[in-house]
Amino acid sequence: MSGVLQGKRGLIMGVANERSIAWGIAKAMHAAGAELAFTYQGEAFGTRLKPLAESVDSDFMVDVDVTDDASLDTAFAQLGERWPTIDFVVHAIAYSDKSELTGRFLDTSRANFKNSMDISAYSFIEVARRAYPMMQENGGTLLTLTYLGSNRVVPNYNVMGVAKAALESATRYLANDLGPEGIRVNAISPGPMKTLAGAAIGGARKTFKHSDQNAPMRSNATLEAVGGTAVYLASDAGACTTGEIIRVDGGFHVLGMPQSDNL
Repeated sequence: MSGVLQGKRGLIMGVANERSIAWGIAKAMHAAGAELAFTYQGEAFGTRLKPLAESVDSDFMVDVDVTDDASLDTAFAQLGERWPTIDFVVHAIAYSDKSELTGRFLDTSRANFKNSMDISAYSFIEVARRAYPMMQENGGTLLTLTYLGSNRVVPNYNVMGVAKAALESATRYLANDLGPEGIRVNAISPGPMKTLAGAAIGGARKTFKHSDQNAPMRSNATLEAVGGTAVYLASDAGACTTGEIIRVDGGFHVLGMPQSDNL
């Protein structure tokens, strides 16, 4: 896929460290020829991000709080000063109080429900609202990340499952709104991955092992596989793909039961 994003440039939101799904996407897009800008939240994440951004020839990083309209306005204003147009945005941002990612969904607090929905789902709408004017000239791609827990019960995923369901629905509505302007909106749904965010979910190791052993491919997704999917969606080859939830989970989503050896 070398060169398929040559001449394209875009924003990556949500790199926490070198194991982040957003970082796997960033590396793949850079290898495909894209120019990248990054957002982060807070000094600690900025410090981690800087050497990673530099390794993909990027010197544009901006601190953003997606719950703050003024912060988002400032970030996209700065991006617009650098690049008057962009070709893609990768939204890899989600959050829930770790203490509520164990036990029963029934115990979800009102405060954490609102916060999880705001950061994990509504922020994609706010990002799309600011990004699409920068894509109207040539079209573009908006990508976000979801998970199977949006439509099937996954132990301990709890409020994040509801937030991801909202995010997937928002993906479809945004695809319909922005399609006439040549802007595609899609979500990638990897299986369990060993990321900082994934580690916050109760029983994460057991979930990772279960899906790894039972998926038709007998493997969980890799950063390279997710990155390659993002490159396809952002490239001209993805020109007619929008409103989709693309599964990159070794086929785990097709199962009705574990493999016979694991029953």
